[in-house]
Amino acid sequence: MRTVLKILAVPFWLVLWILAPVMMFLFITAKIVLFFLMLLAIAASVFLFIDKSILGGIVFAVIAFLISPIGIPAIAQWLVEKIYQLKNALGDFIKS
Repeated sequence: MRTVLKILAVPFWLVLWILAPVMMFLFITAKIVLFFLMLLAIAASVFLFIDKSILGGIVFAVIAFLISPIGIPAIAQWLVEKIYQLKNALGDFIKS
């Protein structure tokens, strides 16, 4: 029974073996792009606060927080790490 499970796990491990590095590349690329967008959102927020548009400044400050490294990219990093853990766990299961 264990051998059958190992045979069934191999295709999933192969998909994760290809998917994990691709997702890591996309994550790093998106993180760089989001960093520059965050800087633009902060600049827009400061400009709107100076221009006395409080609501617009708050909206851009929230957007800047969401695309900052402690916002949505942190969730994406957690997801990529879980995919790597799953790939390694499947690889260990297949090898044992």
